[in-house]
Amino acid sequence: MTYHLPDPVQPPTAPPVHVAPLYCAADCSGEAGSIADARHCAGTFMDRLAAALGVPVSDRLRYDVQLVVTELVTNANRYTHGPCLLELEGAVGSVIITVSDSSTALPRAFPPDPQRVGGHGIEILQRICQELIVERVPVGKRIRAVIAIS
Repeated sequence: MTYHLPDPVQPPTAPPVHVAPLYCAADCSGEAGSIADARHCAGTFMDRLAAALGVPVSDRLRYDVQLVVTELVTNANRYTHGPCLLELEGAVGSVIITVSDSSTALPRAFPPDPQRVGGHGIEILQRICQELIVERVPVGKRIRAVIAIS
């Protein structure tokens, strides 16, 4: 019988990278400061994600995540009077932003029109996000936006 012994363990040359998803959730229901609170939550989350991944987060990625959070939470608070839940999840490769609210009305995408005031949220999200999933759930709707970390 032959036994194969593993090679001796070599000490790591770099600190280990956190590979489990990083997760954060916040209640963003219709208070006056909830949008600012949601943006702050997203900024703090991006700091934690950068530390967990061991790499800096670009200003562009941070801006995009905060813009998506702002658009989703603003619309949830504008069009529903019930609870609004913000969830942020990050791992090696993407940040997933999910906003759930109690309204069953799905957002509409309008054709691009620079003369129109408002109604550009979905258009903006479609340009920023790698994936945008809108679905009805038993208590309302959930919008999940995926932003690639490049």
